[in-house]
Amino acid sequence: MKQRCPAWVYKWIFTATLLHASLTSVLTVPTAYSEMYVGGQIGTTFFGDNNKLTRVDLTDLGGPPGSTLTPPGSMSGRDLASSPVLGGKIGYYFPQVPWLGLELEGYYTTPHIEQQSTRFSFIPGSILNGVGQIPGGDTTSGLSGDLFRVITVAPLNLMLRYHKTRFQPYVGIGPGIFMARVKTIVSGFEGTQSSTRVGLNVKLGGEYFFTRHISGFGEVKYNYTTLNFDANAAGAFGFTAIYNPIIFSFGVNYHF
Repeated sequence: MKQRCPAWVYKWIFTATLLHASLTSVLTVPTAYSEMYVGGQIGTTFFGDNNKLTRVDLTDLGGPPGSTLTPPGSMSGRDLASSPVLGGKIGYYFPQVPWLGLELEGYYTTPHIEQQSTRFSFIPGSILNGVGQIPGGDTTSGLSGDLFRVITVAPLNLMLRYHKTRFQPYVGIGPGIFMARVKTIVSGFEGTQSSTRVGLNVKLGGEYFFTRHISGFGEVKYNYTTLNFDANAAGAFGFTAIYNPIIFSFGVNYHF
């Protein structure tokens, strides 16, 4: 007489089979997928010490055209507001080396400069060309907020990924071109100042393949550059500053 297996054995086999099928679905790469992709992304800049213009040096106090402050003065960092980020990307992974790829991305953000109390410091004997010496020392003054816009283009990110599962962590690094503009709206100082500089674009993220053509991703970016704004005709001061935001973004890629 044959002895039937206990019910718990069947339950265990069923559970193990279901778990195996689930893990296979989650971790197995689709049978085939192309290596070229395009995607869109949205995100936000983070709050904190990175969300400000730091190491601000005053190069001109808005004197006569072409004037400069020698040596430069300095001012405390200018706080930036958190801002939405919108952008897109296009990339390609090499079939012969599937963990290595190249990516071009661009994104737009408006982290406006907030109204704030600011400390100015000048070295005794500093000279403003066309005006003469200015008093040295520190002073504190309230500054109104300005409109601030940055368009970032990263033309050649080197991408490294783990490609053997549906979920693929990756890192990317490359140069960034940062096109920034400050627009002053204070009466008597209206005008714009622009600066285009090259810097660093770094990212860390993960991508999940829903199908062989559609994937979703999330990533954290770090930018670093030094912006240089000339004084404008209305008398807004010229300055240099470090721009180094941390950005979180997510989006969808389509793979060809």
